[in-house]
Amino acid sequence: MEINMLALQDGLVVLCVGFSVVFAFLTVMIFAMHIMSKVVSYLNKIFPVQTLAPQVSKSQAGSMDDEIAVAIACVFKKMH
Repeated sequence: MEINMLALQDGLVVLCVGFSVVFAFLTVMIFAMHIMSKVVSYLNKIFPVQTLAPQVSKSQAGSMDDEIAVAIACVFKKMH
């Protein structure tokens, strides 16, 4: 019976050490992610990203609608 108790105690020690290591790692990872988000937001203020919005004219938008309508018509024709 004493051998089983020693094995149980060893198992509990390994369990507690494992949980402690995982908890410490996750805590460090959360703090590191917070620090990195603050660093990235600071760097975005220094080096802003310039994005250009695509220029779509009315004629291009109309042709896209026509292409979409043709695609839908083709799908319906193949289904029926």
